[in-house]
This record gives sequence, structure tokens and C-alpha cells, in this order.
Amino acid sequence: MFAKTLRTFTLGALVLALLLGPSPVGPVYAQEATATPAPEAEETPAPEEDIEEPEEVDEVTAEADETEALAETAERTLALTVYNQDLGLVKDLRPINLEAGLNEVRFSDVPSGIDATSVHLSTLGPAEIAFLEQNYEYDLVSSRKLLQKYVDQTIALTTTEGQEITGTLLSGADDIVLDTEDGIRVIRLDQVQQFAFPTLPEGLITRPTLVWLVDAATGGTVPVQVTYLTSGITWQANYVAMLSADDDALDITGWVTVDNRSGATYPEAKLKLVAGEVNVVQDQQIVKEVMMAREMAAGAPAVTEREFFEYHIYEVERPVTVRDNQTKQIEFVQVADVPVEKVLVYEPQPRMRPMYGAVYADRSYGVTSDKTIQVRVEFTNSEEGGLGIPLPKGVVRVFKEDIDGGAEFVGEDSIDHTPKDELVSLLLGEAFDVVGERVQTAYQQRGEREVMETIEITIRNHKDEDITVHAIEHLYRAQDAEITEATLEYEMLDASTARFLVDVKADGEATLEYTVLYRW
Repeated sequence: MFAKTLRTFTLGALVLALLLGPSPVGPVYAQEATATPAPEAEETPAPEEDIEEPEEVDEVTAEADETEALAETAERTLALTVYNQDLGLVKDLRPINLEAGLNEVRFSDVPSGIDATSVHLSTLGPAEIAFLEQNYEYDLVSSRKLLQKYVDQTIALTTTEGQEITGTLLSGADDIVLDTEDGIRVIRLDQVQQFAFPTLPEGLITRPTLVWLVDAATGGTVPVQVTYLTSGITWQANYVAMLSADDDALDITGWVTVDNRSGATYPEAKLKLVAGEVNVVQDQQIVKEVMMAREMAAGAPAVTEREFFEYHIYEVERPVTVRDNQTKQIEFVQVADVPVEKVLVYEPQPRMRPMYGAVYADRSYGVTSDKTIQVRVEFTNSEEGGLGIPLPKGVVRVFKEDIDGGAEFVGEDSIDHTPKDELVSLLLGEAFDVVGERVQTAYQQRGEREVMETIEITIRNHKDEDITVHAIEHLYRAQDAEITEATLEYEMLDASTARFLVDVKADGEATLEYTVLYRW
């Protein structure tokens, strides 16, 4: 096998001011090379004597043969990596034909959202190539730009009444001003049905185009790879979950949804999706890949997951065509009977945190009487529960089968990127038959740096079954908070959040009371 060498050229600054003139040879457009199978060698018996030493091979000839062989085996391949943050990385490998001397190489199928400062060009093989200039041309053709380019030149137009007028264009900024044989004519733009221009003016193009000026020592086909970043493409996860009849299990199907508005189509691309918040500085990104492959499920899944730096990659196992202005969905996980728990939560306070070195001493601050009881479905993202995979952030829509066999929508919630073995809590809505009430029954200022407060919480259950409500209380007035008395046991979820489990009989009510001492 021949060795692979790499020559690179990176655009360090925006090259919008550089305009390529016509090259001494015609433009060379990137195209695929046709592979030709090598003929089989005939077996020749070795002579019994007078064995000659092999002739020395010229190094330049060997390098040329190596480049040609590499080019013949290369086909155009696309790799597309999509991030959550309106960012995509494109790697486009294709063979190009070059002539000895100067060549103008044009890639016209690039997205309009390309970041021209991120373009990176490399050649595979030992070809002697010098990259002299790199340009990104984006002056796209339009009727207004054509009119600007044709000032002081002859054009023809047809009015909405069918009249044909030919003359020298003096202005096309607002109305059309023509110098005709009959004098100066002014035609309102809304009265023009059609323009006729002799040719497309130099400098106007139909699609955004990357252009290189290349100096090749010899002619031939050379495989090159272009890598760049583009905006206008993103992805997210979407989940559809079916809740069991007794609310204790979920069937979950996960889809990755790619939204492409970058201005280009990526045919038969190797698609990767990066889950995690990647830091982007000045619209540029350095991408590193860690090849630590790991399957999400048994068999041959459509999408596999693996570690990627401090993030996770979801890689589609087959080539995917992502068209411009298209939303594409690909299934990446499907599990059944994930154990879940339906949880009723009473959390009337906003999630307030105590201020460092200060106190909320106003008696009424943070006191609320919100009656809403949240309905949540919770499960652990574990292998024992049928999951145990990193779940990318997205929206989870939950349905439940009704008595007539049809599925009804019961709520949705969004999740953040969730590692394995972490709790997933989905807020689906509000309980209809359960209400809560929170009142402050006592408040006392004890000296300059102490406040004591007593809170009473009442839960009323109008259902015909017993329930348990999780009452969440945020101890927000000061950092040093101590519950001195409570009518129920509690658990501190963190330094300033307490959870009480309130059991309520069917068609009954229950009351919780606790006192907290704040110091600062």
C-alpha cells in the first residue's frame, strides 16, 4: 500500500475582497474520477540462473503513479456533523482533474450559511500542488443586481401591455430609465413584465461558490477534502412515550430531528449528531473526535452512541441525504416497559435561593397560596429499566391508551441532556381533583440576626383513592436555615430545599406544619 501524505491550506481571514480573474487555462470543475480495474499480472517462471537485480524506480515517477492510484480509488464522500447550536461541520472528499500549471477550481454546491473563515482544504497523496488563492464568492444574481451591472449598456424589456422597448439603461434604481431612439423613456418597475439581458455579467453567480487558484506541477486527478463550518442546520431529540393503563410503565421511542436551512443539500452523507453545549468563539469551532464506539442496544441499531470529548455523538449507521429546507427524523432508541412512577407535587414557591450574607426579612416576601398540584411521571435512566444511555435534550410527548383503544395526549415536557443513571422527571400537567394551600401562621424577628417562621400546608384530596403528595419547600430567607419543628418527617434535597411526603385519604385532607429558624 502506498503512504498517505497530507497537504493543507487554511483560510486565516475572510477573503471576500479577493476576486479571481480568468486563469490561463479554463476553469476546472470538481468531478468524480472513474475507477479502472488493474489487469491481472501473468505468472512468469523465474529463470534458473542469471537473475538480474530490479531496476531502480524514479522517485518522481513513483509519486505520480501513487497519486494516480489514489485518485482512481477515491469517490466523492460527504460527512456531516450537526450540533445543537445552529452549527454544522461538513467534510467533502472528492477527486478533481488538474492540468499542469495554473488551474481555477470551483466548488459551487456549498451552503449559503458557510463560515468562509473556517474553510480548510487538503490533498491526499504526494501531488505537487500549490494553493495560491482561496475565495468565497457570494454575489448572487438577482434582477436588481442585473440592472445595476447593465447601467450604460443596451437592454430590452417588455411592458405589461406587450410593448417591447430597447435602449441604453441609464438607471434601474427605482423606475427604469432608458435612452431610446425616441428619446428618454421612464417606465415604472411595476409596468415591466420581462427584461432581456444579452449575457450574465462577470462577477454574478447563481450559487455561493468556493474558488481556488491552484498551481499544479503535473496534470492528473487528485483527491482533495474540503472542510468547513456552516450555520443554518441544527438538530434536537424528540420522544414519544405511551403510558400504561396503571401509570407504572412507559414505552419510549426516540427520534433525532435534523432541520437543514443552510442553503445546500448533502447527498448520501455520513451523519453524526453531537449532544452537548459546544463553546463557539467568534463563530469558529475546533472539532476533535474520540473514536470510542459503543452500541446503544443489541443487534444492529440504526443509530449508535459513543463518547465524544466531553459530549456524546449519535452516528447514523447508513448514508443519509439531508436536503435543503428539509426536516428529517431518524429513530435512535425504542424501549418498552420502562418502570415509572406517577408523582403529585405541591411546590407553590418559585425556586428561590438564599442570598449570600443577606436575608429576606420582609414578612410577606415569598409567601404564596398557589393551589396547583403538579402531575409528574418520573423514571431512572438505567440499564435495569431498559435504558442506561445518554439521552440528548428534547421534548417528550406522553400518550395514554383510553378504554376505547385509542391513545390520548396527556402532556409533554422538555428534558436536558441526561446521563445514564440519572432521574428524569416529566411535568405533564395539573391535577384536577387535588388542591393545596400554603399559609404563614407565625413570623418573629428574634434579635438582629435571627428570624423564625412557621408555615402550614393543607392538601385536599377529592379523588376516590388514597394519594401521596410531595410537598417541596424552599428555605430561601437566609443561607443558615434550620427546621426546628415539623409534624411530618422530611428529606433535605439540598441545603435549602426540603421535601415532605403528605399522605391523604380518599376524599379527605391532611395538614403539615413546620417551623424554620433563619440566621445570618
